[in-house]
Amino acid sequence: MNFESSWLSRHCPVAGEIRLHKVACGLEDAPVLLFIHGFPEFWYAWVEQLREFSRDYRCYAIDLRGFNLSSQPSAVNAYRAPLLLDDLRAVIDSVGGRVRAVIAHDWGGAVAWSLAAQSPQLMERFIVANSPHAITFAHALAYDAAQIEASQYMNWLRAEGSEALLAENDFARLVAMASLKTEEQLARYRECWSRGLTGGVNFYRASPLHPDTAQTPGHAKALAAALDPRAFHVKVPTQIIWGTGDAALRPVLLEGIETHVPNARVTRIEGASHWLLRERAAEVNRIIGDFIR
Repeated sequence: MNFESSWLSRHCPVAGEIRLHKVACGLEDAPVLLFIHGFPEFWYAWVEQLREFSRDYRCYAIDLRGFNLSSQPSAVNAYRAPLLLDDLRAVIDSVGGRVRAVIAHDWGGAVAWSLAAQSPQLMERFIVANSPHAITFAHALAYDAAQIEASQYMNWLRAEGSEALLAENDFARLVAMASLKTEEQLARYRECWSRGLTGGVNFYRASPLHPDTAQTPGHAKALAAALDPRAFHVKVPTQIIWGTGDAALRPVLLEGIETHVPNARVTRIEGASHWLLRERAAEVNRIIGDFIR
C-alpha cells in the first residue's frame, strides 16, 4: 500500500523548531482516524490497522517527537506532558480539526488519555490499547506489589546510559522486548532505532509516573495522593483494548476505570501480549471497527 509522508513544523519553548513526521493513506474525503504509537516503536506499529481502515477512512499515523523521523531533542524537559499534548493538538489541526477517532497504544496512549480529558472537542471517539489511565497507574505504582515489580523496567530506562545499552548487539534487547519476528519488521525497526533512542527513553525520564527508587522513597504514594482525578476525567466515548498477557502492564490497571472514564467500554483479549497490534491484529481491528462504525 502507498503511504504519503509529510512533516509538521512547530516551535517548542525548550527545543526550538520541532518537526513531526506523519504518514497518510486512505480516502481523501473520508472521516479521519489518527494513530499514535508507543515505545520503542514508530508509525509502522499500526501497519496492520492502516491496511484495514484505509479502505473506508483517511488514516494518519505519526512519529511522536523523539522517535524515528520526527525531531529528537536531547533535553529531558522537551518531553514534558504539556509539550507532547500540544504536538497532538497541532497534528489534529493540520489534518482538518476534529477527527472521527484517536487510536493510541502504550506511550501514545499515555499522552492521548490526557488529550481526551483536556481537549475532548478534538475527537468523536477515543480508542486506547494497553496504556493505563494516569490515576489507576499511579495508584498501582504506589500500592500493588505485582505492578510495582512489573514496572521496574521504567527505572532501568530512566537511568543514564540506558539508550547505549539498548543499542548494543544490533539492538538485541529491543528486538527481544518488542517481540519482532519477520525480516521486514527487523529491518524497519532497526532502521528506526538507528536514528536515535534518547528521545524515546526521555519519555520515561520526563514522567513522574514510575516506581520508587532508593533515591526517591515514598515518591509513588506521594504522587498518587497529589494527582487530581478531575484533570484526568474522560467523557469522550472510549474503547479500551487490553491484552491480558502484557507482562509490564497488568490487568489490575483496569480496576476502577469506570470512575474516571464513565463512558468506557473495556474489551480484553485473553493472553495477548503488549504487542497485540500486530500479534492479534485481526481481533484488534474488529474491536476498533465495531466501535468507530
